[in-house]
Amino acid sequence: MLIRMVRLTIRPDNLKDFLDVYVAVAEQIRAMPGCHHLELWQDVHFSNIVTSYSHWESTQALEAYRKCELFKETWARIKPLFAAPALAHSYVRYVSPSQNASCKPA
Repeated sequence: MLIRMVRLTIRPDNLKDFLDVYVAVAEQIRAMPGCHHLELWQDVHFSNIVTSYSHWESTQALEAYRKCELFKETWARIKPLFAAPALAHSYVRYVSPSQNASCKPA
């Protein structure tokens, strides 16, 4: 499983518009093949900083979503609302050696 975190800094005056877009598309994203989880986190100190947290079946599933029309249309709507570039990171869950496994996807 791939864990994807994307930190977005939204211009404060555009936060409501961003959240409206997120609410409108979240269920469609969750329904994408390979998407197992999606939620949005909001920073406790800076309400205009949000992080999209999602679980994907594989890198290929995430890339297929990123190439679909839903992603392209959504990104085109939200990118002008940013105050800074998005910071995206992908992770796999660490399984410790004490769990009889090496560092590999769980």
